Amino acid sequence: MTEKGEDRRSRRSQKLLKKGLLELMREKKFSAISVRDVTERADMNRGTFYLHYPDTTSLLQSVETDMLAEAQILIDEHLAEFEAGGSLRPVFKPILDYIVEHRPEFEALFATNSTSNFTDRLQDLIHRNGVSLVQAKIHGVASSQMDFLINFIGYGLIGLIKTWFDQDMVIPREDLVQLADRLVNSAVEGVLSALGEMKSEKSVR
Repeated sequence: MTEKGEDRRSRRSQKLLKKGLLELMREKKFSAISVRDVTERADMNRGTFYLHYPDTTSLLQSVETDMLAEAQILIDEHLAEFEAGGSLRPVFKPILDYIVEHRPEFEALFATNSTSNFTDRLQDLIHRNGVSLVQAKIHGVASSQMDFLINFIGYGLIGLIKTWFDQDMVIPREDLVQLADRLVNSAVEGVLSALGEMKSEKSVR
């Protein structure tokens, strides 16, 4: 078999193993899933699994990395629209569409967060992309204050999506996008207001 053929076969095997893991995660807790469970679901032998991953945790981390990489691509594609208009909507909407398209996978990852750090990794993604954008709009914010703001925004957005899924997407998708946009704007306006009050207090003293 050629090198390209082997690479293609390797990618296919990894894809099937990831698919098998995600299917199992919708049926039971991640901690109860064994390598044997995954290989049986993917119709592969254990030797093939260990060619690619040392254990199920590494397989799970690979699944998370793939999904976060897709989210980063969407952010990169729409950042210019955010920078031009100052609204989260152009960035959040395509990411939300992607999450909805892969709802079972994201629900499984959210549900297994006690044994995985997926929510924290998602928050890290928001933090990496959010700091420079917020700094461009708010000047004179200390790094510690910026961390509080971005973390509030990030976990708030993640919480919105998780609650939306838990309630079986009871409100229209566009309403959720609007709610997320308001969350970000309110947080930023709150920081601006607080900074203004702090400066006024200092000038009085």
